[in-house]
Amino acid sequence: MEFDLAKEFILSKLDGLSDRLSYHKKQHTLDVLKSVEEIAESENIDEEGKHLLRIAALMHDVGFLEKYKGHEEKGCEYALEWLPQFGYSAEQLERVVGMIRATKIPHSPKNKEEQIICDADLDYLGTDSYDTISETLYKEWKCYGFANSSKDWLEEQIGFLKLHRYFSDFSTRKRVAKKKKILQELEDRYSAGF
Repeated sequence: MEFDLAKEFILSKLDGLSDRLSYHKKQHTLDVLKSVEEIAESENIDEEGKHLLRIAALMHDVGFLEKYKGHEEKGCEYALEWLPQFGYSAEQLERVVGMIRATKIPHSPKNKEEQIICDADLDYLGTDSYDTISETLYKEWKCYGFANSSKDWLEEQIGFLKLHRYFSDFSTRKRVAKKKKILQELEDRYSAGF
């Protein structure tokens, strides 16, 4: 498996993402890659698992090159098309595709690797970066017609944070308390008329 060549290839493809994507852009992919590495290390994932998590993190949103809704399945198609040239086996591709599919919301991971990529994809929900990153998603949703007002967005975020859960021990330990604090702040803002 030629990870460095695959990474370079995938990141060059991500340069083709629409400018309308203020959240789902290359930086988000790099953030997820960093989070996957941190969580996988903490969770004692073996070297092959770490490697596949890293390639899945790079691939998880490439479907946005073609479509917004259903981008996960499109990303799976790209993984099956692109990754064999970098030495990935059919079994490895199956694991990567499973991880990409697991990032579809609502999350339903079937194994530890899938849990880790789900946590990495939404790591920001329990960090000091929440407000800044959430604002980029709001801007993107407004652009695509998924959010009409800041009140609707706030309601959406409160509901989402209430339903969201982290799966890995790392994210539970490191992110849940901050996420609860953010949720309380959003509820307070909503109660005060935002």
